[in-house]
Amino acid sequence: MGEPLRFISFEGPEGSGKSTQAGRLSVWLRGLGATVTLTHEPGGTALGEEIRRWLLHCDADMGPEAEFLLYSADRAEHVRTVLEPALAGGNFVICDRFVDSSYAYQGYGRGLDLSWLRAVSKKILRVQPSLTFLLDLPPEQGLKRLADRDRLEGESLEFHRRVRKGYLDLASTEPGRYVVLNATLPEHELARRIQEEVSKRWPGLSGL
Repeated sequence: MGEPLRFISFEGPEGSGKSTQAGRLSVWLRGLGATVTLTHEPGGTALGEEIRRWLLHCDADMGPEAEFLLYSADRAEHVRTVLEPALAGGNFVICDRFVDSSYAYQGYGRGLDLSWLRAVSKKILRVQPSLTFLLDLPPEQGLKRLADRDRLEGESLEFHRRVRKGYLDLASTEPGRYVVLNATLPEHELARRIQEEVSKRWPGLSGL
């Protein structure tokens, strides 16, 4: 059996520290000699950054279907221009949010049908993470960590509770891919556990 695809995603509710841990993992991997592409959704491409601005900072009313399709447009461009080329070149790809965010936010949070979300996503998901870290914490704690709130972060506490439940449900259905971590742990302890798990999945790292 060959090495798992070098694609790692970070998921979690607002304020969970995903971006911080994704950045720390990329520094650690580079220190071992790996070539790393660190990216994020929404965004990660020129088009994606424009879509990100619409999604997170648009004042106009936006229906949940339109919201999901904008995320999907961003993801299609991201897969085509960033993820596939980086993985084909042998890079480790570390992505701050991927399709699971849509299932949690637009599926569980907004109430859209998950089967429809998956059917649309299937057309663009030519690559999938081999490992997903879910940084879990109660939304009451995560939202307190935010200095400013964008359009999604400003949603109700009940919305964010549904999102958290969605993530935990998704993780329970794919225990081989998901690693759920308590995001209230100290930053350095989370980083240690993440590095330990990556070392288990890719034991050849020590030989890079």
